[in-house]
Amino acid sequence: MTDVKTDVKFKEAVADLLFQLADDDFLISFRGSEWLGLAPHIEEDVAFSSISQDTMGHATMFYSLLEELGYGTADELAHLRPSKERRNSILAERPNGEGYYMETPKYDWAYAVVRNYFYTTAKKVKIDSLKNSSYKPAAEMAARVNLELFYHSLHWKTWFVQLLSSSDEAIERMKNAIDEVVKDFGDIFAFGKLTKDIYDYGLIEEGTVLKKRWFAELEKAYTSLDLELPEIPEKPKMNGRIGEHSNDLDSALETLSEVYRLDTAASW
Repeated sequence: MTDVKTDVKFKEAVADLLFQLADDDFLISFRGSEWLGLAPHIEEDVAFSSISQDTMGHATMFYSLLEELGYGTADELAHLRPSKERRNSILAERPNGEGYYMETPKYDWAYAVVRNYFYTTAKKVKIDSLKNSSYKPAAEMAARVNLELFYHSLHWKTWFVQLLSSSDEAIERMKNAIDEVVKDFGDIFAFGKLTKDIYDYGLIEEGTVLKKRWFAELEKAYTSLDLELPEIPEKPKMNGRIGEHSNDLDSALETLSEVYRLDTAASW
């Protein structure tokens, strides 16, 4: 059995994958939190807030594994790393729409539904694979995360199907949102510069395999709606897994880490 304490390449591969998983959830949960008080109705406000809280908890779990590997505290890893060191997907960092949360947010609910449905379905596929990871702490963590993902996936699938079965305006907005989400989906199943090591060490299955499972899961909803599955770009315009990011990430990190940076020695 490979030992993360003695095999440097193994440790680096584990860390790179954990950073991807943690950073994805950290950013997507932040974007979800920006919907607080703005969701279509009070029940959704509560549900979305709960999902975002769960997702932030998942990010904390993955950061804690990195802390155990000696990469810094979970808080430092979440709040103090610059954007060039982040490994989140481009989709996770995108804003919810125009405007600013505290002033005049003009957010797009269709985009929120599509992004979260596509992302959560992809996350579920990854977590299912991670449960068989050669790195046992990650496998054990995946089993815990998986308990909540079923409900997250069901929630967003329900919204997805309902809106695409609704009025002409809703269907048009949803189709436009799908186009926007697909543009940024190219790096979701990418694993960065250490891809070969991640595969060779058996940390997670290959991205092509996971992508096929994602499509198979989406097909269930698309078939019921009599729609064609979306085409995902083979090569992303930007690849967050290798540190390529938009300016949206910088603004998100500035907001996310504002309070923590006031006193990094405080216990939050």
